Amino acid sequence: MSYRVLVVQPAFSANAYVAHAHSLGWDVLVASREGEGRRVADTVRSLATEMITVDTNDAAALEAAVVEAHGRSPIHAVVAGGEYYVPAAARLSARLGLPGLAPAAVDQVRHKARMREAVAAAGLGMPAFTVIRRPSDIDEACAYVGFPAVVKPVDSGGSVHVSRVDTVEEVRAAVAAMHAEQGLEFDRPLTTDAILEQYVPGTEYSADGYVHDGEVVVVAVTRKLLGPEPRFLELGHLTPAPLDEATRHELASYASDVVRAVGITAGPFHCELRLSDGRPVLMEVAARLPGDKITELMEAATGLVLPGKVLADLTGSDPSAAGAFREPVAKAAGIRFLTASGAGSYARLDGWDELSAEPWVTASHVLVAPGAGIKTDEADYSCRIAAVVFTADSPEEAHERWSEIGDRVRVLGA
Repeated sequence: MSYRVLVVQPAFSANAYVAHAHSLGWDVLVASREGEGRRVADTVRSLATEMITVDTNDAAALEAAVVEAHGRSPIHAVVAGGEYYVPAAARLSARLGLPGLAPAAVDQVRHKARMREAVAAAGLGMPAFTVIRRPSDIDEACAYVGFPAVVKPVDSGGSVHVSRVDTVEEVRAAVAAMHAEQGLEFDRPLTTDAILEQYVPGTEYSADGYVHDGEVVVVAVTRKLLGPEPRFLELGHLTPAPLDEATRHELASYASDVVRAVGITAGPFHCELRLSDGRPVLMEVAARLPGDKITELMEAATGLVLPGKVLADLTGSDPSAAGAFREPVAKAAGIRFLTASGAGSYARLDGWDELSAEPWVTASHVLVAPGAGIKTDEADYSCRIAAVVFTADSPEEAHERWSEIGDRVRVLGA
């Protein structure tokens, strides 16, 4: 049987939904604004069976357009094309009577404070936190949480405006920067509400998987490699993480409890946590595919095609027939991001071609062209200028190759 699936404003890792469904011969509907700030990639547009051009930030207009398309020919599944469209996908799934994230759970996975409240109510370990809604809240918030702490917008993504703070003055500066932000993510202004939470030391990981028929399945635990604080720029991921089995199980078990606590009952999840003093502590959780090509790293190391499994589960199709299972191609996989180390631009990547020719490098991408302007604060994903995806014969070797890439490629003219 052929299915019709809708992807709302696909970008980044969610483009895989479109590619996978197309590879199965399914009909793929893509809802997109198709204007500046919200335009799908040309490759995505070429694979779509139908483009629904609508303001995807306008709930009423989006629902009307999707209901009309569903009336012409039934849609069997709706998936979010990214973090900001998880609420839209949940609402549309409910409206059409399809499986998906319950709309009541959306706030608990999109709003970082409500997420923490739900997890704390489930009895899981949680750092102290509070919400800063206006500058006058700062003194009281700092007195409650203490230092060091982390400040971030309550509903953003991609490490935007996330930073460690050690003084009241640093909190004031971070909140002021959020209030002054003029940039838009998918034409959405950044919220001015911030969460201030206790800083948790330790190595960072992500537990990624899916929920189906009430079962939470962690497919892989991935090690995150971060840039220097006070920022938390992600410079790489290693799948599986170099961990002993007991620790991996503990991280996966804790992440499963978090997923249940926030009400993710269907579809994918991406749970970020730290191992602090031997115990897992939640950083964030999202009801979407992981970014930074983690889905590809998982596929290489485990054989599970997460976008395919999610689509199969939501449509009720057979996962094997839907191409959700493949043979692993490596025992470990990773990605390394390069930056210009705070410079506003760069001239060239010395050693790039030689590295890209290595048999263990499966993909290499220049993300920011030489000479183009780069943010100098090394704060979020937009500061990364290149990416290298690679395989290895063990998680330990993957970590070594992550370091080797940084040693072999020099960013010149920065």
